[in-house]
Amino acid sequence: MVRAPGPLQYKVVELSTVDEGALERTLNEWTGKGWNLDGVQFAMRESSKRPAMAFIFFTREGEAAQHDEAGARERLQRLSETGSPTARLAAGYASHADEQSQTVVPFVHPLSAHERLARLAGLDEPEAREEGLTLEPEE
Repeated sequence: MVRAPGPLQYKVVELSTVDEGALERTLNEWTGKGWNLDGVQFAMRESSKRPAMAFIFFTREGEAAQHDEAGARERLQRLSETGSPTARLAAGYASHADEQSQTVVPFVHPLSAHERLARLAGLDEPEAREEGLTLEPEE
């Protein structure tokens, strides 16, 4: 579709579970809200042929939203200290549907953004440090 030049708003949706249903739900949800699909980018993992993540890009006409930089920095700082709600859920902090059964879940420190990216890149195990004697070649 050809459109006259003008301001666009952009929306990026990150999917950590990439399957047909998740893609369909996301596309239907955001196009139903007036957003137009702009593209999809998949993040692959070397050990699998299935995408590890997907980023879905949407646009719509209109002025870009004004962002509260101070508020965004505060939220990022809080997330870096406490972890994201998604990480807490993944670590087992979600309450059971049956609220009458209470279980104690051990604390698992959520991953930082750096640790998550390292794992996605396949760098989840640090390189072993070599210790011992260094042998010099004989002359």
